[in-house]
Amino acid sequence: MRKATWILGLMMCCSLLLQAQVRHVQSFNKGWKFYAGDDSLASQTIFNDSKWRPLQLPHDWSIESHFSARFPATNQGGALPGGIGWYRKTFTMPASASTKITSIHFDGVYKNSEVWINGHWLGKRPNGYVNFSYDLTPYLQYGNTNVIAVRVDNSAQPDSRWYSGSGIYRDVQLVTTNKVSLANEGGVFVTTPIVSNEYAQVSFQYDIRNADNEAVLVNVYTDVLDASGKKIASSKSPILRKVNQGKQVYADMLRIARPVRWSVEHPYLYKAITKIEVNGQLVDEQVHPLGIRSFRFDSEKGFFLNEQPLKIQGVCQHHDLGVFGAAFNKAAAIRQLRILKEMGVNAIRFSHNPPASTLLDLCDSMGFLVVDEAFDMWRKKKNKFDYHLQFNDWHEQDLRAMVLRDRNHPSVFMWSIGNEIREQFDSSGTVIARRLSTIVKSLDTTRPVTSALTETFLEKNFIAQSNALDVLSFNYKEYDYPHLPKRFPGASFIASETASALSTRGVYVGAADSMHVWPPNFKEQENFSGGYADTTCNAYDNTYAYWGATHEKAWLAVKKYPHIAGGFVWSGFDYLGEPLPYNFPARSSYYGIIDLAGFPKDVYYMYQSEWTNKPVLHVLPHWNWKKGDTVDVVAYYSQADAVELFLNDRSLGKKSKTDSSLHVQWRVPFAPGSIKAIAWKDGKIVQTTSTSTTGKPVAIRLLADRKIVQANGQDAAFIEVQLVDAQGRVVPDADVSISATVTGAATLAGTDNGFQAETVSLKSNQRRTWKGKALVVVQSAERQGNITVTVKAAGIVTAVIALKCQ
Repeated sequence: MRKATWILGLMMCCSLLLQAQVRHVQSFNKGWKFYAGDDSLASQTIFNDSKWRPLQLPHDWSIESHFSARFPATNQGGALPGGIGWYRKTFTMPASASTKITSIHFDGVYKNSEVWINGHWLGKRPNGYVNFSYDLTPYLQYGNTNVIAVRVDNSAQPDSRWYSGSGIYRDVQLVTTNKVSLANEGGVFVTTPIVSNEYAQVSFQYDIRNADNEAVLVNVYTDVLDASGKKIASSKSPILRKVNQGKQVYADMLRIARPVRWSVEHPYLYKAITKIEVNGQLVDEQVHPLGIRSFRFDSEKGFFLNEQPLKIQGVCQHHDLGVFGAAFNKAAAIRQLRILKEMGVNAIRFSHNPPASTLLDLCDSMGFLVVDEAFDMWRKKKNKFDYHLQFNDWHEQDLRAMVLRDRNHPSVFMWSIGNEIREQFDSSGTVIARRLSTIVKSLDTTRPVTSALTETFLEKNFIAQSNALDVLSFNYKEYDYPHLPKRFPGASFIASETASALSTRGVYVGAADSMHVWPPNFKEQENFSGGYADTTCNAYDNTYAYWGATHEKAWLAVKKYPHIAGGFVWSGFDYLGEPLPYNFPARSSYYGIIDLAGFPKDVYYMYQSEWTNKPVLHVLPHWNWKKGDTVDVVAYYSQADAVELFLNDRSLGKKSKTDSSLHVQWRVPFAPGSIKAIAWKDGKIVQTTSTSTTGKPVAIRLLADRKIVQANGQDAAFIEVQLVDAQGRVVPDADVSISATVTGAATLAGTDNGFQAETVSLKSNQRRTWKGKALVVVQSAERQGNITVTVKAAGIVTAVIALKCQ
């Protein structure tokens, strides 16, 4: 009886919501059940799922496992399992919705998803990275319960060159509209064809759908609100427009006086609210971000944003979020973007697939330019079971889905139709490139189309020969930058991947200026026998893959040539999978400027010294060495003329950077004590930093990125675990096993330490620190309350930190 009363109350609440809102967009992430395995009967309405695991989306089942060499994805795919999984959700639809249109929207399911509603098969989507939707209206039982079932099949491995994750790993929404409405995908297209200091012309394209049997007259218009919520412009007029059954497209425009420009430094956002009225009654509305900006590429001078030159200071990013795996988490994404912003990053190439839609919202509001990339391969495979199997049948649908979803984001400034596509070496590349570019431009002509290329000679590059690319993007080969204008006359250029340098946080071996190419060539890539026995790479910027370069060399080349609009470093963060140069137990990449746990490696400060206006003085390595060791001490700095190094208060001399080097270096015989660096400018001390020989670890210090999390079941706090000596200094060369417990209004999301060859599951509460640090991540509950996080280690003073969930 109590359950029946609860269901009736829920139905009445939903009914009131539907009546009050012309477009009801409901998060559909809660209340799912999951089964790891296959069951052919699970698609049916009547099915016993009582023993299935309850969970909240987004969800990635692969990340829950320990890492192992036995999984067929191999360590290139993250050394984690794929398999098949089922999701089911029971929900009610009020009777008031029976006159409306209801659809379900998935932002990403990896992969080969099939969806049923009340036993009716709705369709299949092979691509794991694109958004898609289904109309549920014909099959819903109004005023009664309904069952949606999703089968996810990631069993055919290997299918990816990096970790993909498995499951419904992005948000799901249930959308209910009236029969006359804006299309759910691409219903409003907002552009700014004219931008000046005096005014901006904002143009709109409306895609209106009429599911009724008769034509209707509508008043469709857009109101624009400024950042404070004040209406500052409207296109509303008395003109009515006829919408026949099916689809009708109309154009509209308005002007905004003295517009505030969107930029990477000041990402100002207006809000565009498009409304449809029938007989004076509001029947639908959509809200879209409006960032007013102009940009262009110049073949000689690079890139301009709002007519101001801007060097692209970018990174490439894969989609996993450390302990969350592929499951999108907004708090984790904000943390990554904040760390990148502090480094000076102004652009991100999401590689090699469309990102989560919420991630683009964050890029809009935080001020990042974005390259939105569709494919890692076309017809020619890179892995046995990758997208080449579906490309012929699905490329148009998938490419259209990306563009229609993302074209209103001011952060998106280029569409990429591929990465290192193998068809660039034969004539099929010309045909396919033209085809894909035509699809993009049928939906958006305001942004350039590009593709990440590797072949820097026109006569050998059939994709470049297609003339379908508005900007030529090249991966690596910085030695060819000066020759590109002659080889590709009149073209605009950007470095879509640079560096591929390798490092492990806190590892310092040998001479800083002794270069290592790991692996040295293609033949040794699969079975590299060199490197270090502990599967680490040097944190000195002196190790890179054979196709790449050190961070310094790569950035100096991008910086030097004005016709190179900028570059995207491979990569911003370490990511799961592709752990070149090593085989298992290595399971995540060494390419990142920041490790998987979110701790910056030393080269982070090289970029910060080049990419920001902050005064930077960073010295490496630590000063815990043995008697007789000779240590290379390196300093990255900015806003100074020189750096002077002291060992136990004895000066070792001043040094200054040159045009060919972004650091200064001393070779120092070790003596216990401290090294101190002083930055000088115009004869005055402007900054000082020091590091000392520490004692043994005696305690744990916990540092949370924030003390308050939201009670929504999804928010997260990231707690840095530090081993400290009796004087409170982080001990960089002593590691211990820790255990973390969380009580109160949160759960443990996982732990990490940033070491690329750690095989314990990232969901474990047990972790060994790496170079004196580890990370504990807690996820909020859906209730308010106190949170207590306790971290213990044998022989070390236990640490406790208190947070709040509200």
